[in-house]
Amino acid sequence: MGWWEPVRAYCERIDAGFWAEPLNALSNAAFLVAAVALALAERRRAAPDPVALALAGLVGLIGLGSFLFHTLALRWAELADVLPITLFIHAYFFLALYRLLGLGALASTLLTLAFAAAGFGFEPALSALAGRPLAPATNGSIAYAPALLALLGIGAALRAAPREAQHRAGRALLGIAGIFLLSLCARTLDRALCPLLPSGTHWLWHILNAVVLAALVRVAARHRREPAG
Repeated sequence: MGWWEPVRAYCERIDAGFWAEPLNALSNAAFLVAAVALALAERRRAAPDPVALALAGLVGLIGLGSFLFHTLALRWAELADVLPITLFIHAYFFLALYRLLGLGALASTLLTLAFAAAGFGFEPALSALAGRPLAPATNGSIAYAPALLALLGIGAALRAAPREAQHRAGRALLGIAGIFLLSLCARTLDRALCPLLPSGTHWLWHILNAVVLAALVRVAARHRREPAG
């Protein structure tokens, strides 16, 4: 499998042209809008949160990487699409444990590594149980199931935590998980709906995910962890 191998993974693409996926490509502007809005919101605060600013930059990078993939449609561009998303998922998982649940840095790091390992083996394990590969059947969306489960799990844990601020964060994460579930449905149904909807539904995944990521960053920014002592 070469880095310059073409990839046709979405309903909208019917040829190898740069603008063969116009909706999939242009909908990535939602990530850039979200990144700019997040950065401006932090800059207006008396004490901007450097973590929120870094996550805002990562949201912008996700949009740029996805734009590359949906225009060039080459194997290396797919990596440029996937890597920033993976980095955001695991960075936010750590942040949610450390900042929202109040775990220590070591415990948060070890649990994040365990989450990464579990995510790596999630699809193969489910496919083995099902007796067939699940990635093609879900249009690759199975890879994002661990992130959805993490949102639900951490949201539920926060709802059970003792502080009211944690309850609010938990409600927010559970609501965001609902939006993320809708975005996963849009991603999963893209190829299946091709005969009825030539433009596909992958572009909805981009727009809804921009909302999800912006909301996650705002939750983290509202619940800054005060230094000990």
